[in-house]
Amino acid sequence: MPIIGIDLGTTNSLAAVWKDGKCQLIPNALGEVLTPSAVSIEENGNILVGRAARDRLVSHPECTAASFKCFMGTETELMLAGKAFTPIELSAFILRRLKEDAEAFLGEKIEEAVISVPAYFDDNGRSATKAAGELAGFRVERIINEPSAAALAYHKGKDTDMSFLVFDFGGGTLDVSVVDAFSNVIEIVTVAGDNHLGGDNFNNAIALYFCEQNGLKLSALPRETQASLIRQAEHCKIALTTADPVMMVSEIEGQQRSVMLTNQKLVEISAPILRRLEKPIARALRDCQDAVGEIDEIVLVGGSCHMPLVQQYLRHILGKTPLCDFDADTTVAIGAGIAAGIKERCQDLRDTLLTDICPFTLGINVINRDDASNDLFSPIIERNTTLPASRLRSYYTARDNQTKMSIEIYQGEGIYCRDNLKLGSLEIEVPRAARGQEGADVRFTYDINGILQVEVTCKSTGQKQQALILNPNLKMDEKALKKRIQELEQYKLLPREEEENKVLLARAARLYEESTGMLREQIHQQIDFFNLLLHEGVEPKLRRYRKDLNHFFDQIDAHLSSDDEIIRAFHDDYLDDYEDEEDFDL
Repeated sequence: MPIIGIDLGTTNSLAAVWKDGKCQLIPNALGEVLTPSAVSIEENGNILVGRAARDRLVSHPECTAASFKCFMGTETELMLAGKAFTPIELSAFILRRLKEDAEAFLGEKIEEAVISVPAYFDDNGRSATKAAGELAGFRVERIINEPSAAALAYHKGKDTDMSFLVFDFGGGTLDVSVVDAFSNVIEIVTVAGDNHLGGDNFNNAIALYFCEQNGLKLSALPRETQASLIRQAEHCKIALTTADPVMMVSEIEGQQRSVMLTNQKLVEISAPILRRLEKPIARALRDCQDAVGEIDEIVLVGGSCHMPLVQQYLRHILGKTPLCDFDADTTVAIGAGIAAGIKERCQDLRDTLLTDICPFTLGINVINRDDASNDLFSPIIERNTTLPASRLRSYYTARDNQTKMSIEIYQGEGIYCRDNLKLGSLEIEVPRAARGQEGADVRFTYDINGILQVEVTCKSTGQKQQALILNPNLKMDEKALKKRIQELEQYKLLPREEEENKVLLARAARLYEESTGMLREQIHQQIDFFNLLLHEGVEPKLRRYRKDLNHFFDQIDAHLSSDDEIIRAFHDDYLDDYEDEEDFDL
């Protein structure tokens, strides 16, 4: 039974499988490999996932959610149609759809998946991802860091030794990794990142700039209008990858408003975002103690790396031209698919070895002599330690006649325990003695699947206490898991065979919201006619009309996102006083 690899992304999700000696991307019901990470609830309770849900962000924002990956591992709840859902549950709907697509593609049941996560996800984020996989019906034994998956995909088939920096910049997260690769071994050396930095930040910056230039306040606008503006801002951002300048036009409160946007202006309004890119890069290079000159290549991964200003800014700060000669959107999924093939022990992958690292330091609490109420953090396994790892440290009693030692386990980099994530605790009894005369050895064993085993041994008696550190808030026992799966079963995913029609209707509803006048009336007429054809149920007619209608909607989208005459006029003036694209004076 095959194991699939999944890239559970902020903006898009996709799956891959190692089959017939190569990694194959798995298409969804629309024949596309990218499934937008959006979920929407219809009036009848059906769950829409993917493109149809993404378009309903504009027409039905109160029933729709996207970009919820940034909340994974938190207690955040999102309201959809008056019902509360956790990011775990919303992610589970995405994973359920990918599971159905994989089973349709492969013609057999899929029970296990390797799922990628941002390298800088802490235990909460990783546990939440595993829980989402379990709710979707997967067995999830292996979590792989996204830049590690990208490194696996990038180096597969290459026979040269190299050191490269993976810059993984997606819709909502940034990971930076330094990788050493030789023969069939890919060794992750260091990781750093920012779990709240991605393409969404640029979308919001563009929408805010649009409002500022038109005397509006984004947060004061209706939710539908906010969603529409942010979507149009995303279109402008994407358009700037191939055209410069572009125009953003929207009708708000009965008045048409617009703004012209260039890549140079985007640099100016995004200056705080660009500066945030530097910290993870510097940390990754500092931890591996390599100079930029010792890095052979800079490999770009993630949809946000398509942006010219991101590529130019990296060249500006690193002095090297980033490598973007492959599909940045699918690299992580391909790497996850290869990792799934390795776990499945596929014959042609037996010589491939990926060594990963611990992204955060793991340690315990020790007494702070200056402030007894504020324990210090004592590291046992340092960040960037190659996995699997086992480390032992000795600790001693802090008081005379102490009979117990309380060991609290933390993850993080803060000097004080309060600044780190608490993972668990355990106690061990020790004989009474003067302070510092009794103690315990604490051993941490951390495996490549992210499971931490803690063993504490009393030095004088040899008594042991052991624990697998599992997050009690996010890891469900078998009974709780079955109960929650049954609860979520009431929400039925739209059947795959109906998805293409729903996608078209959702797109029509979005364009209706964004249009006015005669154009809006035309869209309304097309929707009515399409609904008549759906009622007739004659598939050949539907197939032909879907093609024509999609072409019609493509023209409307192009009309709404640009104005050729204005752009051409502006472009002539713009060229006269064009500034150097390499000038990043932030």
